[in-house]
Amino acid sequence: MKYFIFCQGDILLTSEGAVPFGDSAPIELKPWEKVTTLQDGQVVVGMLSKPVTNRPDLQMVPLRKSFHILPAEDYQLAGKCAELVYFHQNTKFCGVCGGEMKWQTEISKQCCECGKELWPSLATAIIVRINKGDEILMVHAHTFRDRHYGLVAGFVETGETLEECVEREVWEETHLHITNIRYFASQPWPYPSGLMVGFTADYLSGELQLQKAELSDGGWYSRDNLPYLPDPSSIAYRLIMDWVNSPDAL
Repeated sequence: MKYFIFCQGDILLTSEGAVPFGDSAPIELKPWEKVTTLQDGQVVVGMLSKPVTNRPDLQMVPLRKSFHILPAEDYQLAGKCAELVYFHQNTKFCGVCGGEMKWQTEISKQCCECGKELWPSLATAIIVRINKGDEILMVHAHTFRDRHYGLVAGFVETGETLEECVEREVWEETHLHITNIRYFASQPWPYPSGLMVGFTADYLSGELQLQKAELSDGGWYSRDNLPYLPDPSSIAYRLIMDWVNSPDAL
């Protein structure tokens, strides 16, 4: 069995940087620390109230940094497990009648009183690379924890398509009009329960006016004058590198 155990955004790994594996958990899990199981019981999901600090054979690693340590399959599964921990923490009681919620399947709960069923919800967001000749628009948001520049992004609102969200977010954050909106790829984003949907688009018109409430800086950048890039774990990095390595750059 594999043990995906979390504490305050960190995942418990071995000192060698692997997900713990074996017939028993690497540390004692109290009944309330056992969240759920996946893959017919072969994956155990747990959460700790305190990090593990006194075991030289174990380490706590921020989930995002584990991208650089774990195999891709384990990192993706770790993200799913982290989302289930978040779901569990926020669905103790039924929002309809107040009854206790219990696990019904590996990824859903049911109210013991009224039978209300719940599944983890996803907050869908778009992210878009805007091309203008030999440049792309890159921005730095107030929420970024370091000095990297990313791409325009935002959450999808009720009642709008993904493409409408792309247009709206670009206008709200930059006052630019775009065209040729095209799907690029999507990425689960378990921080805590998101789905990032990537697009590309072409600049159409307008003068860049940054939304100061959201963005601290931004501008048009060429391939030979790029700012500090996002982490390779992000779809933003993939969108940028797809442009950097495109045939147009040769």
